[in-house]
Amino acid sequence: MIRQIGWMASTLLLMSVISFAAAEDDPPPEGWRGSGELGYVKTTGNTETSTLNLGLEFIYEKDKWRHTLGATALRSKKSGTVDAERWTLTGQSDYKFDEKSYMFGAFRHDDDTFAGYNPVTSLSIGYGRELVNNDKHFLLGEIGAGYRMQEVALTGLSEDGAIVRGRLDWRWTITDTTEFGNVFLVEAGSDNTFIQNDTSLTVAINKAFGLKLAYQYRHNTDPPLGSDDTDTTFTTNLVYSF
Repeated sequence: MIRQIGWMASTLLLMSVISFAAAEDDPPPEGWRGSGELGYVKTTGNTETSTLNLGLEFIYEKDKWRHTLGATALRSKKSGTVDAERWTLTGQSDYKFDEKSYMFGAFRHDDDTFAGYNPVTSLSIGYGRELVNNDKHFLLGEIGAGYRMQEVALTGLSEDGAIVRGRLDWRWTITDTTEFGNVFLVEAGSDNTFIQNDTSLTVAINKAFGLKLAYQYRHNTDPPLGSDDTDTTFTTNLVYSF
């Protein structure tokens, strides 16, 4: 686990350095865009402590294809001792049928000691569509099916099975510099249903930097014995877009 976190941190650091170098020396390749975040977290639920978090997202879009890769890491200390850590890797490839609809393939790998699972990996395919897209509002919906592999950290028991996946992504442009966002994700299976909701308010400082207030809600309907069913995090992040 420690080696995994070390590898993750090293990878994220390297990616950040590459991104900054690209921004300083050469413009990013056509079709590329992304962002990096660094912030402070206050958690409630299975643990109550102060935490540092970071995240990266890369998007490549060309012709009928759109590829998205995201990574987040969270490390918690209590009385100077690391008592919880979570890292997540997500990816998705979309093939566009037209300007509004597409077929997707997605994966999520989540190593979360907060929830008692270690780790969780899900793969899914499905259909997505832009429901609203205007100057003020953007709403996207996805529905699909897949397979989830998860392991209970305390017992090592595997709980693998089919899932139904749904996702809603809503963004509201309040002003030229202020955006409200909400992303809702559900993975429903026979052993457990996982729900994650990310709410954020982002205010641009300039073209590259912004300040982001974010609230994340994570819920498992049937958590492992000894684990709470709900975890929340509130973060204040500095965001760099490239």
